[in-house]
Amino acid sequence: MEARPLAVEGAIEFTPRVFPDARGQFLSPYQEEAFTRAHGSPLFPVAQTNHSVSRQGVVRGVHYTLTPPGTAKYVYCARGSALDIVVDIRVGSPTFGRCDSVLMDQQHHRASYIPVGVGHAFVALEDDTVMSYMLSESYVPANELALDFLDPALNLPLPSGVEPVLSDRDRAAPTLEEARERGLLPEYDHCLRIEKSWHSGS
Repeated sequence: MEARPLAVEGAIEFTPRVFPDARGQFLSPYQEEAFTRAHGSPLFPVAQTNHSVSRQGVVRGVHYTLTPPGTAKYVYCARGSALDIVVDIRVGSPTFGRCDSVLMDQQHHRASYIPVGVGHAFVALEDDTVMSYMLSESYVPANELALDFLDPALNLPLPSGVEPVLSDRDRAAPTLEEARERGLLPEYDHCLRIEKSWHSGS
């Protein structure tokens, strides 16, 4: 498995080796040894897995979790294709405001690790696109926050020809600046402490 650091500090793209044969193909979207080598520590204890199905043009995000508790994600595309996007919204982070993207499809089967406090979104590039997630925390509606995907300050990539389909919640989400003024953005130091606690026993 190959690993590539993304432009957002702590976020990583993973590309597994694919084994095709006459029956189809086999691959491992997550491999602990490769993850630990790239990240410096094992994956978080998994509290929940999620599975979404989206039609072409659907945009989910930008989503993040109130920190604390904060939530990290390991995401891959099990069917179809999507442009997976990370954006650093952690106040105090050396890469605050930066974004990066990973093209997830059925050719390369890439996955991405999204650290605590990093905003996450994706754009479905075809119908019946399935995204699968491993999460470090269970879903609590009151802790789930969002930012405006179309906020010019974020300048997130939107593939040409895609008319974004957003939920009512995502259309009403605040801009980055509005969320910062309201004290809704995560603090970088808090995020790092949460990730460290997974393996320190604290």
